[in-house]
Amino acid sequence: MPNDQVAADFSIKPILVGERVTLRPFVDDDIATFRAAVADPEVARLTGSPSDDAPDEERMRAWYGSRNSQTDRLDLAVVDRATGACVGEVVLNDWDRHNQSCNFRTLLVAAGRDRGLGTEAVRLVVGYGFGQLGLHRISLEVFAFNPRARRVYEKVGFVAEGVLRQVLRDGDGWIDATVMSILAPEWEIHQGHPECRRGHL
Repeated sequence: MPNDQVAADFSIKPILVGERVTLRPFVDDDIATFRAAVADPEVARLTGSPSDDAPDEERMRAWYGSRNSQTDRLDLAVVDRATGACVGEVVLNDWDRHNQSCNFRTLLVAAGRDRGLGTEAVRLVVGYGFGQLGLHRISLEVFAFNPRARRVYEKVGFVAEGVLRQVLRDGDGWIDATVMSILAPEWEIHQGHPECRRGHL
């Protein structure tokens, strides 16, 4: 079915299984992961979240308890298949129905980093966005002090479009953010593995 004929249905919360991770709807026990994330200064810095605006337990439970019922966005827990533990989340939000586009964001706690879990999680949710939700464009912003995340996005096929200058205050300094996106026709060619495609040109 051509991509522009797929009707996006964000009310469906899928289970997406890869070699290293499973993406699934949230369960009550996942709150411990996000409690740890809120307490991690590195997570707060990399996501640009002010430390004085960290949600309390009640707000977190209300937020994650309502994710599975959202009809205009997709929030899924990232589960490390080796341990069965929730190590973060992936999100498609800011859905623009007319232009078939979404914003993407992700969060991984320390236990989920540096083992390829994030890269696979991004591939799984982006593939679902194009293949099942009929999206044409998925975009994101990544801060200049987070080259690890930018490398992950580039590995999956996101392309840098431009720089938002000094969008985040970081101590006494200001940080730029790079806008990146991936389009359905690009995904159709490389399926989240642009380096393999280049090798065949």
